[in-house]
Amino acid sequence: MSERDSQFIDHVVNINRVTKVVKGGKNFSFSALVVVGDGNGKVGFGTGKAREVPQAIRKATEAARRVMITVRRSGTTIPHEVIGHFGAGRVLLRPASPGTGVIAGGAVRAIAEAAGIADVLTKSLGTTNPHNLVRATFEALEQLTTSDEVSQLRRSSGEVEVAEDVEPAAGPLPEVEV
Repeated sequence: MSERDSQFIDHVVNINRVTKVVKGGKNFSFSALVVVGDGNGKVGFGTGKAREVPQAIRKATEAARRVMITVRRSGTTIPHEVIGHFGAGRVLLRPASPGTGVIAGGAVRAIAEAAGIADVLTKSLGTTNPHNLVRATFEALEQLTTSDEVSQLRRSSGEVEVAEDVEPAAGPLPEVEV
């Protein structure tokens, strides 16, 4: 298990103390938001809740490993500019030239580093809630497409249109009286 743990990069984005008021008093627990990635294009996030912080982080890490996505990259950056939305959170991701580094705030920086994106410019627009920022960033990363994928889609849709135009009418032409 330790070998599997060592291949992932994990960042604790947020820890929050949660209070539940019950008849006998207050029950305290902790919720954790964790981002996990392999540093080579796969990244996921998860939340965990427990009575103690280490258990909450462990639960969040396990949840993040179960829902990892593949991020499309071009070199050390992203293929194109994209904006992700979730709730009131909006995140702008913009490709950067090599050597720029990760210009981002806490939640977005953790995702970019875990995904292995070395050069990117980001801007958080709207809320500063880390949960919504993480979800908006993942929504933006899922929108990314490479130029090869776009050209493949255009080729496949172009062939269908050409095939419909070229097909001749079947059978002889009908006779029409004037």
